Amino acid sequence: MAVNAETVSPHWELTQLLDIFPLPIRQALVRLANLEDLIEVVLDLGRPPEARFPDDFVYLSDHMITTEDLAHVSSHLSDFGDDNRAGIEQTLHRISAIRNRTGKIVGLTCRVGRAVYGTVDIVLDVVRSGKSICLLGPPGVGKTTLLRECARTLAEDRKRVVIVDTSNEIAGDGDVPHPGIGHARRMQVAIPALQHHVMIEAVENHMPEVVVIDEIGTEAEALAARTIAERGVQLIGTAHGRTLENILMNPTLSDLVGGVGTVTLSDEEARRRGTRKTVLERKAPPTFDVLIEINDRNRLSIYQHVGDVVDSLLRGYQPQPEVRQRTPGGAVTVVQEAAPASRRGGISDQEFLLGGSIKDGDVEERDERDQHLLLFPYGVSRNKIERAIQNLRVNASIARKWDDADVVLTLKALERKESEKLKSIASENVPIVSIKTNTTAQVMAALKDIFNLPSMDAEEIALREAGEAIYKVLLENSTIELSPQTSYVRRLQHQLAEQHRVQSRSTGLEPNRRVLYCRGPDISMSGASA
Repeated sequence: MAVNAETVSPHWELTQLLDIFPLPIRQALVRLANLEDLIEVVLDLGRPPEARFPDDFVYLSDHMITTEDLAHVSSHLSDFGDDNRAGIEQTLHRISAIRNRTGKIVGLTCRVGRAVYGTVDIVLDVVRSGKSICLLGPPGVGKTTLLRECARTLAEDRKRVVIVDTSNEIAGDGDVPHPGIGHARRMQVAIPALQHHVMIEAVENHMPEVVVIDEIGTEAEALAARTIAERGVQLIGTAHGRTLENILMNPTLSDLVGGVGTVTLSDEEARRRGTRKTVLERKAPPTFDVLIEINDRNRLSIYQHVGDVVDSLLRGYQPQPEVRQRTPGGAVTVVQEAAPASRRGGISDQEFLLGGSIKDGDVEERDERDQHLLLFPYGVSRNKIERAIQNLRVNASIARKWDDADVVLTLKALERKESEKLKSIASENVPIVSIKTNTTAQVMAALKDIFNLPSMDAEEIALREAGEAIYKVLLENSTIELSPQTSYVRRLQHQLAEQHRVQSRSTGLEPNRRVLYCRGPDISMSGASA
């Protein structure tokens, strides 16, 4: 038989927490006049016990906490997990342990868990819109409480809701979930580091319409969140941070709002914007459609179009969110209307990432660039051609046979030898473009001439190549070798890697010394000098 969440007495749950403490501490807690406002009880070895409230704390006694006190509390709890958290069965209370260097418990933080019903009314229309939502706020502001209410409300709307409950904080401790989640289902996570696996498992095995996840905090979890959102499942999750800018500049979580990439502008565009030639742009569509900043328990800021908001922030504009507030009487009022974010103005994604737009006089030239071009490499590295195509973002690919190609790319040394194959290619009127050396920079210079692109200096080409490599390293966790550069340019490439938390080192001998990028410990950092 289903349990009605609102019939569970909060006094019963608070009593369950009080019962885990030694008698003197329990008696001191019961005597508190404002016990209903209690946030947590802190027990540290060799210090008096504390009761903490929203704006204050009190010592419960002069008695110093002993090892026996900590053992008494621990004996009334479930086992501590890898995240050093435990709980009390079928309650929302969370007990976190502090251990010394040998693993012995020397402190406990006993957090009071409460299912507060009705808190979702302030964003109910957003939650029922079907959009993926990120709840953002510092610890203790009520993110998990609101998340639990979102799950319960959507489950009551007959939606298939699955909660990925890492530390049993959403649905309580034990195998039977707390009635505060209503008809939503709960999947527990055995090892916190594997939370992202359980997120994917929830989608693949249980056909949810909504997935609810608390505390997205690692890169793997951010990637799993993107996978869920791109499968058409509504995702509602929380992350630590006060503002959208905190997430945007967090290298681990920035992918939740689209990520940030480095783009090199043309000289003309940089002058038009009044910025440096290397600027930051959004790399991809955001995982979450809506971001809600929880300012406090009764006041929220809502960003409805996260992609446009991020674009505005990176362009130097400060977007204005919709601000809602709950009055003392319980009514919800809008105290600030949202202002529309700076839009792209109808230009394509590629044009937007390049930071420019098409002028009327450039239409004919643009049509030429949009034609797909097949390149056949004769003596030129296929990998370098592919990298040059990616760096310049031109509409081209490599042909399998020379007679399918629009252009044949070769080396001047081979052309001077007048090989029979090149002669036969020329006899079929296939254009032949020759480059001096087999490098990405030379291939890019040839492609610029073919596609009639504006000229770039060597430094600009090298930084664009580095920006593309960093994006690929972050996306695929691979190791990428850049083209040989001077020591000055290599230093700039190392600095660019440092900004994006990518490891780099220089390898090889002059004049072929070059930079390697990777995400993890695949390369030694000892050679990171230019």
